[in-house]
Amino acid sequence: MWVRRIPFRVDIAGIIEIMGSSLYSRMDTPIRELIQNAHDAVIRRRNRDLSFRGRIDIRQDPEQGTLSFSDDGIGLSAADAEHYLGTLGIGITGLLKGRGSEEQRAVVQGDAQGLIGQFGIGLFSAFMLSDLLRVESRREDCDEGICWEAGPGSDIQLSSTDQTRVGTTVTLRLKPQFRHYAESPDALENAIREFADFLNVPIHLNDSSARINVINVAWFEPTPDADAVEMALANYFNESPLDVIPIRIEKPLSIAGALYISPQRTPGFADEATVAITIRRMVISRRVRDLLPSWGSFFRGVLELEDSTPTASREDLVRDDRFRLLRSTLEEFLLSHLETMADDQPGRLEAIVNWHRYHFAGAALSEVALRQLMRRVYRFSTSQGPMLLDEILQKSVADAIHEADAEYVVWYNADRRQERYLDELFARVPVPCVHTCRSFEESLLAAMISDQGNDTIDLRQATPSSANFATTVMGMADPEDVPESWHEFFRCTDARIMLASFQHGTPVAAFLNERYELAQTFEDLRRDGDIPQGFQRLIDAHFRTAPAGRNEVVLNRDHRLVQRALRNGPRSPLASVLRLLVLNSLTAAGAGRSREAAGIQNEDLDWIADALWGQS
Repeated sequence: MWVRRIPFRVDIAGIIEIMGSSLYSRMDTPIRELIQNAHDAVIRRRNRDLSFRGRIDIRQDPEQGTLSFSDDGIGLSAADAEHYLGTLGIGITGLLKGRGSEEQRAVVQGDAQGLIGQFGIGLFSAFMLSDLLRVESRREDCDEGICWEAGPGSDIQLSSTDQTRVGTTVTLRLKPQFRHYAESPDALENAIREFADFLNVPIHLNDSSARINVINVAWFEPTPDADAVEMALANYFNESPLDVIPIRIEKPLSIAGALYISPQRTPGFADEATVAITIRRMVISRRVRDLLPSWGSFFRGVLELEDSTPTASREDLVRDDRFRLLRSTLEEFLLSHLETMADDQPGRLEAIVNWHRYHFAGAALSEVALRQLMRRVYRFSTSQGPMLLDEILQKSVADAIHEADAEYVVWYNADRRQERYLDELFARVPVPCVHTCRSFEESLLAAMISDQGNDTIDLRQATPSSANFATTVMGMADPEDVPESWHEFFRCTDARIMLASFQHGTPVAAFLNERYELAQTFEDLRRDGDIPQGFQRLIDAHFRTAPAGRNEVVLNRDHRLVQRALRNGPRSPLASVLRLLVLNSLTAAGAGRSREAAGIQNEDLDWIADALWGQS
């Protein structure tokens, strides 16, 4: 039996491959990492010397195919270079932030205030782009400079230099496929601005006197000016905000920056907010998922989240308890902002809700707090014009003569084809008809009424089969189904045929059921074999839980044509006239017509023609 202790071995080439294929999603990530290292070196020197400002210079050499990153920060000693540059997973910044052992932390000096780095892997990411990496540096308290040089699979060479300038230069000899970073200033500048636009250390490209990064933006000012923030956001995002929301939160987490409501109408409710997230001004992501509430897909902006934890790739935030607290804090803040607008500027909020109507209404289906807000500014289309829910309720007091239990009856129509017709019907009565013609509005209206917690509010579809619709709205008396002997005669209409006494002389009134029409469409597709089986199962389940119902036609029993047709029976020419009137009323309302109905309609016309011409 034998025991042997062996050291860990690291295949640097393998680590670089993992970085490129799994850890980082972008090949320009090394640019961010090297800027970050230079930034931390400058900040460490600023923390020692409050008068020091510092800068970062990035230089391209297209002839040599190199890219270099220089800073005038704190610099490295030979011991620093030996201990930290070649050690994967332990960096100086990480030690200052408390990572590593006590013995390791005791060697470094300074504090971590304002530093970005953490994991000690940023320098190694340079091998994603280069096959040779050279670090030249000198620390202020050292008599000589050092040169650290390595390739991804070679030993590290450490040597002394006669460098007199304090600071560090990292030079990458780029692989052939990445030489465009040494040749194209635009490609490099775009990458720099993508990550470091707000970094508070100036970055200069190819010794230009003008810095590349913005640094100072109005939304990061300690006391931001509202007009300046709006103008800055408009310039940066190239669109005019509908509303600007400066954010300054210290507890329970530090959140700074500004959001705004975009004028862009993004498709669907599932789109996510496009918000740039920075940590100590370095951009982590311009699209962090799940950070803002799902109902706020129209939000844009920039947020500084100093207390949040980035992932190892620094391309996202860690989904920990702090992230969840951050999300809930932001949602509460945004809802509070909108509620304040509803109090102080209701007209402005109503205009914003109208602009993003589909987003607000669709999201409010699942968000109670948002529905409470929408109740104050969301206007439903009605037969009496746009109305808030409270205005609808005020005009929907139930008729005490006909209603024993309900104090309010809210009538609604979900079929756009009947909007004009129902407007004419409801013009005769003081109560409105709410047109919920968008697919989500019927559910939204029902949810808002349910939120009232009042069992005396009854929501009913504007159709003769609904309780008291015929009597209180249509002015009909004694509605009933046609005699059984007529059921087969009217079967081709696919409608429920009823009789009632009208206050006006119209012989026929047709009412469509949108769900029935939808069900018929799906049935036609199913017969033709155009619906996949999985989709068909979803359709069947949907209509099992909420049956489609039928279209409805009411015949005026007081009209003499109807009276005579009913008296003569379904085999008389007048019966065919009556069936033509029923089919035409359905078609005029927008109902589909089956092949069978079209054929019977032609037969009825022939039968009527024969009767008029005196032929048997």
